[in-house]
Amino acid sequence: MALFGFVGAAAQFVDGLLGMGFGITSASLLTILGYSAVAASAGTHAAKVGTTLVSGVSHWREGNVDWRVLITVGLPGAIGSFVGAVVLVNIALDGARIWMAAILFLLGLTIIARFGYGKSLFPAMKLRTRNLWPIGLFGGFVDATGGGGWGPVATPSLMTVTKHKPHRIVGTVSAAEFLVAASASLGFLFGAGESGIPWLAVLGLVIGGVITAPIAAKLAKKAPTAPLGVAVGGMVLIANTAVIASVLGVPGVIAASMAAVELLITILIVIRVVKRAAAPT
Repeated sequence: MALFGFVGAAAQFVDGLLGMGFGITSASLLTILGYSAVAASAGTHAAKVGTTLVSGVSHWREGNVDWRVLITVGLPGAIGSFVGAVVLVNIALDGARIWMAAILFLLGLTIIARFGYGKSLFPAMKLRTRNLWPIGLFGGFVDATGGGGWGPVATPSLMTVTKHKPHRIVGTVSAAEFLVAASASLGFLFGAGESGIPWLAVLGLVIGGVITAPIAAKLAKKAPTAPLGVAVGGMVLIANTAVIASVLGVPGVIAASMAAVELLITILIVIRVVKRAAAPT
C-alpha cells in the first residue's frame, strides 16, 4: 500500500497545482500493474471521491473556486462520467485496456502541448458561463472511459475560452471533479458492482492524496507549473506506451527503445521550458 500512498500524494500534489494529473497518473499505474481497464478506472474514481472533496474544500478556502462555472461544467461532467463508466464496463477486456491506454497517451500529449508549448485543445475564443456545459460533458465522458481526463480536457479548455485567472480555473476544475468522480463511481457500481475495485490501492491513493491536497491548493497561485506539467505528460506517455506495446505484443526491445526516446524528448522539453522561464524578459 505504501506505493499507492506515495503515488496518491505525488499525483494529488500535481493535480492541485495544474488542475490535472491525479486520474491519469493513478490509472496509468494501475493499468501498468496489470489491473483491467474497468478496475483501474473504477479504483481511480473511487479514490478521487475522497481526494477531490479535500482538494475542492482546500481550493475554496483559498478563494480559488468560481461556483457558477463549477455548476455549469460539473453537472454535465457528472452525466458524462456516468455514461462513460457504463460504456467502459461493456467493452471487451483487451479492447478496454488499449482504449484506455490510447486515451491516456493522447492526454499525455495534450499536457505536454499545454505546458511545453502553450497550445490548447480549442481555438482561442471567449464564451459566456452558460455556454461552457459541452466542456463538462465531454470531459466527464473522457475521464470515465480513460481512467482520467477531466483535468486535461477541462482545465486548458477553460483557460482558453474564459477570462478567469489560472489559479481560479485550477481550483474550480478541482472542486467540480468531486461531482465527476462520484458520478463515475456510481456508474461503475451500476455496471459492474464492486468486486473488481482494488480497494487496497484506493485506500493508499486516498491517504496520500488527502495529505498533499491542502498544500497544493496553497501553492496554486505561485508555483512554477510548466516543467512539472511536461514531466507528468512524459510519464503518462511512457507508462501507456508500455501498456499498448504489451496488448499488441510488441517485442520488449522495441518497446523499451520507444520509452527511452519518449524519456529523452521529455527531458529536452523540460530543459527548454526551464531555460525559457529563466530568460530575461
